[in-house]
Amino acid sequence: MDLFTVIFYVFAVITLGSASIVVFSRNIVHSAFALLFAFFGVAGIYVLLMADFLAVTQLMIYVGGILVLLFFGVMLTQRQIDVDIRTGSIQVIPALVIVSALAGTLVGMFWSTAWKPTSLTPIEPTAAKIGELLLTNYLLPFEVASVVLLVALIGAAMIARREKKA
Repeated sequence: MDLFTVIFYVFAVITLGSASIVVFSRNIVHSAFALLFAFFGVAGIYVLLMADFLAVTQLMIYVGGILVLLFFGVMLTQRQIDVDIRTGSIQVIPALVIVSALAGTLVGMFWSTAWKPTSLTPIEPTAAKIGELLLTNYLLPFEVASVVLLVALIGAAMIARREKKA
């Protein structure tokens, strides 16, 4: 086994272990911290796949934005740290049936696929090509998405600042 395979398995174990803690933890703070490690593990796998733009985007958007917002929401909510986040309506049997069916389908597809080794191509950075496409061919959808996100941000701020009428 070469070094990259070992590093991949380390990142995979970190990601899957952290994701399972997110799902099965009864403490919301522990879940939030485990989510941080899951995001870092996914970013590490992107780096191993030579997807530099996706790795940086993963870190900036998910770790830098969404997770920090989640931490602030958890920490600033008074007396809500020890909330039991599980509900009484967990349907374990249907979930196990669906997960088993999906896992069986994926394993069946994995084993029935004829994997062909390919020659390695030279590795090129992806950020420059994506930036060029965003500023040439996809400029209008990029700007429309930015305006939609700005409107959503203003709407969320207005909803958050609206005083409750008793």
